[in-house]
Amino acid sequence: MQKKLHIKKGDTVVVIAGNSKGQKGRVLEVIRKTDRAIVEGVNMMKKHTKPNAEAPQGGIVEQEAPVHISNLMLVDPKTGEATRIARKLNDDGKLVRISKKSGEEIK
Repeated sequence: MQKKLHIKKGDTVVVIAGNSKGQKGRVLEVIRKTDRAIVEGVNMMKKHTKPNAEAPQGGIVEQEAPVHISNLMLVDPKTGEATRIARKLNDDGKLVRISKKSGEEIK
């Protein structure tokens, strides 16, 4: 049984705690096993790589490190601020995510 998370791949989120607090970005990947997400341009780290086929020179590469889901909040599509979400049934009988601040559906 997988956990139900409030964040999905492709969502726009804001970091509410930690070193990257206040930064916004798009979710690139959600790691359900560890309750973490990789967000574009947030929590950057340097990785030392050996020369290989993709990087024949090797060197230091900057990449995103995972952030815990509890430190992320969804961005309201209407106002652009951080918001909590609710789940409601729409007219078609599908469960959709709704912003608590504006009542707007999150796609």
